[in-house]
Amino acid sequence: MNNSPDPQGKWQAYLSKALAKCRTFKFPAFYKKPKFWRNLAILFLFVLLSGLGAGYYWISTLDVSKLESPLAKPTYIYDQAGNKISQLSSSRIEPVTLEQVPQLTQQAIIATEDKRFYEHQGVDFRSILRALIQDLKTRNFSEGGSTISQQLAKNLFLTSDKTLSRKLKEAGYAIKIEATLSKEEILEAYLNHIYFGEGRWGLQEAARYYFGKNAEELNLEESALLAGILKGPTIYSPLQDKELALQRRNIVLAMMADQGYITAKEAAQATAAPIALRTKPLDNLSGKYAPYVDYVIEEAINRYGFTEDQILTLGLQIHTQMDAKIQQAAETVYKDDQFFPQGQSDQKVQSGIAILDQHTGAIRGLVGYRGESAFRQFNHASQLKRQPGSIIKPLMVYGPALEKGYRPDALLYDGPLDLDGYAPKDWDGQTRGWVTMEEAIQQSWNIPAVWLFEQIGIDTGKAFVQKAGIPLTEKDAHLSLALGGFAEGVSPLEIAQAYTAFANQGLMHTAHAITKITTADGHILAQMQPESVQVTEPAHAYTMTLLLQNVVQQGTAPKAALGSRPVAGKTGSVELPPTQEFAGISKGQKDVWFVGYTPELTAAIWMGYDQTDRDHYLTTSGGSGPAVVFHEVLSSALKDTPIKPFEVPAGYVKDWNIWPEGWDDQDEYDQSKDDDKDKKDKKGKKNKKDPKDKNEFWDLFQDLWS
Repeated sequence: MNNSPDPQGKWQAYLSKALAKCRTFKFPAFYKKPKFWRNLAILFLFVLLSGLGAGYYWISTLDVSKLESPLAKPTYIYDQAGNKISQLSSSRIEPVTLEQVPQLTQQAIIATEDKRFYEHQGVDFRSILRALIQDLKTRNFSEGGSTISQQLAKNLFLTSDKTLSRKLKEAGYAIKIEATLSKEEILEAYLNHIYFGEGRWGLQEAARYYFGKNAEELNLEESALLAGILKGPTIYSPLQDKELALQRRNIVLAMMADQGYITAKEAAQATAAPIALRTKPLDNLSGKYAPYVDYVIEEAINRYGFTEDQILTLGLQIHTQMDAKIQQAAETVYKDDQFFPQGQSDQKVQSGIAILDQHTGAIRGLVGYRGESAFRQFNHASQLKRQPGSIIKPLMVYGPALEKGYRPDALLYDGPLDLDGYAPKDWDGQTRGWVTMEEAIQQSWNIPAVWLFEQIGIDTGKAFVQKAGIPLTEKDAHLSLALGGFAEGVSPLEIAQAYTAFANQGLMHTAHAITKITTADGHILAQMQPESVQVTEPAHAYTMTLLLQNVVQQGTAPKAALGSRPVAGKTGSVELPPTQEFAGISKGQKDVWFVGYTPELTAAIWMGYDQTDRDHYLTTSGGSGPAVVFHEVLSSALKDTPIKPFEVPAGYVKDWNIWPEGWDDQDEYDQSKDDDKDKKDKKGKKNKKDPKDKNEFWDLFQDLWS
C-alpha cells in the first residue's frame, strides 16, 4: 500500500480554498458611481481626439503636390507636308483630359475598381474592413479593397510592398488626395497613371497599343477590356491569354449592368462581340528621324530660346522643312558601312551631311552621325568645327575674283611660290607654270589659289566668305585662308548654306529647319522670318556653277556625278598636321569634304575621326568617300524628280572659253606650258585682238611675262 501524498490532490485543495476566499471578497463599488463612467468617457474621448489630432496632423504633412503639377505633354514634330513624324516627351505617359475619355470608359473603370467612388472620402471603410479581416486570416496582407484614390496614392507616392504600414500610409495619402482634388481631377489623374500591362501606362497609351486608336474613340467592349486588365495586367492582357481576357471583359460588362451603367441588352450585345485588337503595326513616333529631330531641338533652343525641358513637356507642335523622302535617303546611306572608310575597332569614321533647298534655305535632310543613336548626341552636320580644305576656294578666292573682273580663262601662276615664308604646294607635288582659273578649280591646284588670293587681297576674300555666312575669327587674317586654314573651322551646314548662293543665282537664304512652333491649340509661339542676302551677282554665281560642273565632269569629283542630271561641286581634303606625331606618314588626311548641288538641292558632306592621331586618320580623299555619299543620297532623294538644267540668268553671255584664244584644243594648251617663245607670243594674241576684253589680271600678266 502506497502511503505517499497525492500532489495533484494537494493543489486542487489549495485552488478550492482560493476560490472560496474570492467569493467572499467584497470589491469596492466604484464602477457603480457616475463619476467613474464620466472619467472613463473623458479619458476615452481624450485618447480618441488625440489620435484623431495626430492622424490629422500626419495627413496634413503628406505632400501630394505632384498631382497638382501638369503632366508632361509630348511635343510633336511635323514635316514639310504637315505629317506627324516624331514625338518628344520626358514622360512615359501621354495624358488625356477627362473630357476626352468616353463616359462608358469612365463607368467601366469605376464599376470594376471602385463602385462607391463618388460616395467615400478616399477610403471605403467597408471594403477596407473586409480586406483587413481576410489579410489577418492569411497573414500576407495581399487582399484588395483599395479605392481609386488609394491606388493612385500607391502608384505615385509609395512602394509596392504588401505590408500593414504601407496600407495605412496609402489610406492617409488617399484622404489627403480627396481633400486636395475634386473627384473628376482624381479620376483623370488615375486614368493617366494606371498601368495597363505590356509596358503601357495611362489610358491613351493603352488605347493606342491595344486598339490603334485614341482614348476618346474607345467603345463599350474596348472600355470593358481595358478595365478588366487592371485587376491583373500580366494575367488579363489579351496579348498573353485572349480567352482569359475575354472572360474578364465579360465580367466587367456584367458589373456595369448590375450597377446600372448599361442595360442588360447592351451587356449581352457587347458580351457576344469578339475581342478586336490592333492589326496594323504600331506607329511609334518616338525616336523616328532622330538625326533631323536632334537638329530641330538644337535650332529651337539656339534660335528661338526654348529650353530642352519646355520642348519635352509643353506639348509643342513644331513644324519643319524636312522632306521624308530625302531624310530617309540620307539615313539609309548612313546606315550602310560600304559607303564609308573602314574605321578602327575603337573609333568609327564619323560623318555629317546637310541637304538644303537653295531656293528657300529649307533644310530638307540632315544626318549628324554614324552608328547608334542617342538623344541629342554630338551633331557632325551642325556642331562640327573643322577646317574646310579646298571647298573654301570658290568662296574665299574664285568667287571674289570673278567680282573683281577675273574670268575663267584668266591665267594664274602655278610655279614655285613663297609669300613671306608661306610656300604652298600642289597636292601632286608638281607645278605647271601657268594655268587657267578653270583648270585650277577643276584640278584643285593650291598654288594658283593662294597666288590669286594674294592678288585680290585677303580682306576681299574674307568679306565674300562672311557675306556667305561663314564665321571667321580675328586670327583668320593670313594667306592660308585660301586653302581652308581657319582658326576654328566650319560645319557641313554652314558650307551647304554658303554654296546655296552659287546654286541660286547669288541669293542665299538662311538655312532653317523650323517654320513655326505652336501650342497644341494652334497659338503661334515662334515663326521663321525669311532672311536672305545677295552674296554675288547672278552672272557670277552662274559662271561659278559652270566651273564647278566641270569639277564633276572632268576634275576631282567624277564619283559625285548623277548621270544626265547636272551636278556642280567641289572636293576638299585637309592633310595631317606637320607634327612629330605624324612623322613618317607620307599620305594621310585629317578631314575630307564634298559639297555639291543640282538645280534642286545643295548638300555638304564631311568625313573624319572624332579624335585624329597616328592610329586614326584617313587615306581617302574628298573625291572618293564624300563624293560617293553625295551620289548615293542624291540619287535616291531625287529619284522620279524630272531632270532640268541650271537656270541661266537673264541676259547672261558666256564671253569666255575654257582655253584662251589662240589654241585649237587642250592638247595644244598643255604643250604651251614650256618656255618656248612662240607659245609666249600666242598667249598675247587674246589681248591684242580685243582690248575691251581685258581684265585686271591681263595687265599684270603682260608685265610679269615681259
